[in-house]
Amino acid sequence: MQKNILIRSIAALSGIVMLASVAACGDNTASTTDSSSTDSASKTAPISGNFQGAGASSQQSAVEAWIAGFQGANPDAKIAYNPSGSGAGVQTFLTGATAWAGSDKALADDEVEQSKSVCADGTAFDVPVYVSPIAVIFNLKGVSDAGKHINMDADTIAKIFDGKITKWNDPAIADQNKDLTLPDTAITVVHRSDKSGTTQNFVSYFKDQAPDSWTYDLSENWPNEVGQGAKGTSGVVSTVKQADGTIGYADFSQVGDLGTVAVKVGDSYNEISAEAGSKVIEDSKQDDTVKGDNRIVIKINHATEAKGAYPIVLVSYDIVCPAYKDTKQAEFAKAWLTYVTSDEGQKAAQDAAGTAPLPSSLKSEITKSIEAIKTK
Repeated sequence: MQKNILIRSIAALSGIVMLASVAACGDNTASTTDSSSTDSASKTAPISGNFQGAGASSQQSAVEAWIAGFQGANPDAKIAYNPSGSGAGVQTFLTGATAWAGSDKALADDEVEQSKSVCADGTAFDVPVYVSPIAVIFNLKGVSDAGKHINMDADTIAKIFDGKITKWNDPAIADQNKDLTLPDTAITVVHRSDKSGTTQNFVSYFKDQAPDSWTYDLSENWPNEVGQGAKGTSGVVSTVKQADGTIGYADFSQVGDLGTVAVKVGDSYNEISAEAGSKVIEDSKQDDTVKGDNRIVIKINHATEAKGAYPIVLVSYDIVCPAYKDTKQAEFAKAWLTYVTSDEGQKAAQDAAGTAPLPSSLKSEITKSIEAIKTK
């Protein structure tokens, strides 16, 4: 009897010691977990609410992938993007109606100034979110439908889009394509009808590389009456697909099975690809003449002679405020840009839209700009 009591006493005592030990461990674990989760939460607290963006139609495929990825980690965030075009998106942002704008061109000085009335403090800034080549697309029976490229230099492309070359078998084209039999088909130019950063990036190549053949001022609006206009990237692609002899320009992500022009760089003709586009950016510098804080704007080196480079590219930007009148908007903008420019976000865009990831040389500066967004 006494022996049984003794055994039960020892067991009870052991249980108390074990419980105390577990409690102590539990306290230590809870303390450590709380501390780390607090730190983690301060960096990656889930975002909730409704958030709107608008801008470049060329960004649409990438943005859809980013929304899916972002909402996977932030299921209570509802995000919508209107691919209204770069110009329209920036103007909508400058009314305060959206949290961010997507644009295929950097902000103009007057737009930076306008943003003072929208941002709670400071002025809006642009952060690169991906690099994408601009394809010169065409639909020509016997060539594009046979999967063949057409070689052209800057001067030839400029003259086509200015209505100075009007037939596909013009000597200026034929001399650069000895291996092709080109038909006597009329060329129909298709251009953007809306204000577009893609347009500005496209014609800036002419301004730099064929200035004698392209004398118009640089603008987001198409400058001449040649050909026909179509709204948005998808509108240009759709119109080019509809008729034989058409030529246009579009973000590479939306080209599909249309023909593309191989562009002359140095002594060679380089075909379009995401990798070829990124080589131009690696051979370019930041524009140190832009006004405003936290801005990262790339001055594209259209004269590059880097091996394998494709020189007609755009750097697509997201435009945000450094401080918002609504704290939730600020928290979203900071988290959104952090995800979009992360390795995961860049991979999502590359898979969905065929874009080239941002050069590693820009990563630290991009992070510094994003960290400038005030969330308190």
